[in-house]
Amino acid sequence: MRAALYEGQTPTLTVIDDLQVEEPRADEVLVKIANCGICHSDLSLVDLMAGSGDVSVLGHEAAGTVAAIGESVTSLSVGDKVLLTPLAPCGRCYWCVRGEATACKDAQLFSSGVRPDGTTPLSRGGSPVKRGLGVGGFGEHTVVREAGAVKLDPDTPLDIACVIGCAVQTGVGAVLHSAKVEAGATVLVTGLGGIGAAVVQGARIAGASRIVVSDPVAERREAAMHFGATHAIDPMAEEVTARVLDLTGGIGVDYSFEAAGVSALVATCLESTRVGGAAVIVGVDATLASAEFLPASLVTHGKSIIGSLLGHCHPQRDIPKFVEMWRRGQLDLESMISHRFDLADANEGIENVRAANGLRTVLTVGN
Repeated sequence: MRAALYEGQTPTLTVIDDLQVEEPRADEVLVKIANCGICHSDLSLVDLMAGSGDVSVLGHEAAGTVAAIGESVTSLSVGDKVLLTPLAPCGRCYWCVRGEATACKDAQLFSSGVRPDGTTPLSRGGSPVKRGLGVGGFGEHTVVREAGAVKLDPDTPLDIACVIGCAVQTGVGAVLHSAKVEAGATVLVTGLGGIGAAVVQGARIAGASRIVVSDPVAERREAAMHFGATHAIDPMAEEVTARVLDLTGGIGVDYSFEAAGVSALVATCLESTRVGGAAVIVGVDATLASAEFLPASLVTHGKSIIGSLLGHCHPQRDIPKFVEMWRRGQLDLESMISHRFDLADANEGIENVRAANGLRTVLTVGN
């Protein structure tokens, strides 16, 4: 099959036509990919793995159609439209029975790109090829566990729905599940790419009274206002914390969300959060750098830091909910998609994300 392959040597992808894909195992499904968003995490993997020799098909924000099912699969049938999720819970482990799907031992394998037994369903010339962040959406087909594919209604547009897989689960989930923002709360969002835009929409849905956003790109700030932000800050022209304190009468926001994946902004979020408030860390720096802040302030000011992985979402519970929010007009998915490229132009799409152009870039992989 055709795929955009990352070969682990240079920070570019190679479009090939000879990738091999296995038939699904008993608890797996083979999915024909229609569309896949390019997330900043894909870019981070390209940068982190350069020179490693790891060979992968990246892409984890994908939607497609079931092409084959394993013998024990009961929730899906051939021909079903599905949305894929990078963290597929097993449903049986310590964390799953506590309702903590993103902490599941199997879901946590997403960063390794392999199955729990260490194998991968993709190969080229007899050599294994990993699935980037557990999905491998930059290819015409992939194989995932049944729990990693959520059935969609037949009339759901896959090129629109795909952004739910990561951006919406991560961003809206961070507000509704990780922070549990209550109506009337005040919010700061730093970084307004696809995930930041989803955080803004989540804050609006939660009923936040004031949603302050910060991003150096004017186009992104304007888009955030469309999604529900009430105030926008250009961090190149204004000091973010000072402006936030001014807007909140010197108190600070109840919740801040770092969605840019820039470690230095963690301190900004903490400084902008009120006494007793919470800073939610959604983005991950591509360098995996440590953020510098004063731990004593967490005690003396009673502030909290919340780590949010995929918005603490459970795919079978939350993906249908987010689709319904879109159908009711609560979530604007169409406006999140700013650029589209064909699979053959995957490198152009990657560079588009690197240049911080628009919000979400989506690849057309198949029909």
